Amino acid sequence: MKNKFIVHPYMPNSVPETKKEMLNALKVEKVEDLYKDVIPKHLRFKGEMRLPDPIFSEYELKKHVEKILSKNISSSDYISFLGAGCYQHYVPAVCDEINSRSEFLTAYCGDTYSDHGKMQAIFEYCSMMAELVDMDVVSYTNYDGGQASSSSIRMALRITGRREVILPKIMHPEILSQVRDYCKHVADIKFVDYDPVTGQTDLKDLKNKISEKTAAIYLENPSYIGILEEHGQEIADMAHEHGALFIVSADPSSLGILESPANYGADIVCGDIQPLGMHMHYGGGCAGYIATPQEKKLVQEIPTYLYGITLTKVEGEYGWGRALNERCSHGSREDANEYFGTECGLWAITAGVYLALMGPRGMEELGETIIYRANYAKNLLSKIDGVKAGIFDSNHFKEFVVNFDETGKTIDEINKRLLDYGIFGGKDLSKDFPELGNSALYCVTEIIGIDEIKKLVAALKEIV
Repeated sequence: MKNKFIVHPYMPNSVPETKKEMLNALKVEKVEDLYKDVIPKHLRFKGEMRLPDPIFSEYELKKHVEKILSKNISSSDYISFLGAGCYQHYVPAVCDEINSRSEFLTAYCGDTYSDHGKMQAIFEYCSMMAELVDMDVVSYTNYDGGQASSSSIRMALRITGRREVILPKIMHPEILSQVRDYCKHVADIKFVDYDPVTGQTDLKDLKNKISEKTAAIYLENPSYIGILEEHGQEIADMAHEHGALFIVSADPSSLGILESPANYGADIVCGDIQPLGMHMHYGGGCAGYIATPQEKKLVQEIPTYLYGITLTKVEGEYGWGRALNERCSHGSREDANEYFGTECGLWAITAGVYLALMGPRGMEELGETIIYRANYAKNLLSKIDGVKAGIFDSNHFKEFVVNFDETGKTIDEINKRLLDYGIFGGKDLSKDFPELGNSALYCVTEIIGIDEIKKLVAALKEIV
């Protein structure tokens, strides 16, 4: 079909006459003219792309895509012990039912003159999330937990007028990459070491590195490798003594049983809400949150929408709308502190449905189930010859490090063998954290049962 013009049924305005009419309206001769001043010449693709012939039949196209997708093996097919920021939690059916409703799924996030149902839904999410993290104010969703962390750090830089940020040596590598990129022109990053026995923050090293130049100390709790930090209040006190802010990224699925960072000194709490009713979606389905006390200096720097409730002229009826719009890029594109988008608002509604379903007792049961099953797995794995599970002497939530140094096998070799047993093994840490040796990060959520854990243990005994 080369050199034959194709009118694609799935591409609007691909009819030649329509395309020509649009080009004439723009006063350009060809589509390439729209890009030549935007994309540098050396970055433009030259030649003709090697694409297959188009499939016009919807049924044939469906069969073709399904054949490609069938090559994948999902976590519904195999037992998955992967986590590292994207988790397989149970998603109640009503979460999918509500977030697939047309008024939520397809409607753009309107202003106060429209979408009152959506605004109320997001307001309810913010209220329940605020209760979970024990903060006064919760923002509209960010793109993901990485952006929430990055924006929280930028908030601290603006509030303090300083450049220095202290991050943990062991933190989520993808979030670290986002922070580096997001803050590269405005921040100087220092890393605080961890205690080699507990894996928690090395307070002596932190004391040596914090200074009057420090804008913020950032902590993940639970940490990227699942460790629960027990010195939160001491870290907060150290930050505040030097005029710095204390930022904690917290997994919301842990807060039914763990103390909120707000109650051990955190000025800003942030994180990813993917565990709250969102499928993994091949790494998608993520959205971040930022929470603060109701202090003007903090609230004014939150870069996303804030939703509020107000009285109306009709007694007993309320209205919902956006508050303090001047802070964000919706209120002022050119003068805003940061730019943000609205694509993840659907996940705020989803998380709101999840929190409403679970309630305080449900979140407590969720946390208890996860911590019990993760520790059960860790204890069984530790009994395998050559395997050391939980290499740090600390409490863990959801995730823990398993070391295979004494087996003589690499994580890659072990994980490939585990596939023969219908198991996805833990994430290989050897590249990101070589000091941990031949180790993998294993994750156990509430959907991993005792039988699945025993199957993993039996498989590893045969493999190593």
